[in-house]
Amino acid sequence: MIYKVYYQESKERNPKREQTLSLYVEAKNEEAVHNLMRDNTPYNVEYIQALDGNHLDYEKANADFKLTEF
Repeated sequence: MIYKVYYQESKERNPKREQTLSLYVEAKNEEAVHNLMRDNTPYNVEYIQALDGNHLDYEKANADFKLTEF
């Protein structure tokens, strides 16, 4: 399954909506995404959203869609 991860680049500063970034990860479940992010990045994860069906198709049509590999 593909997940969209919303995150802040630093755990040190308070989260600000304007500074929220996102990336796409393929994993078997949400817990696996949490583990990948914790083990491989210094990011502060805000939200993990599962993508499927029309929502996934919409995201793939976006020019910024690129799966992140760890």
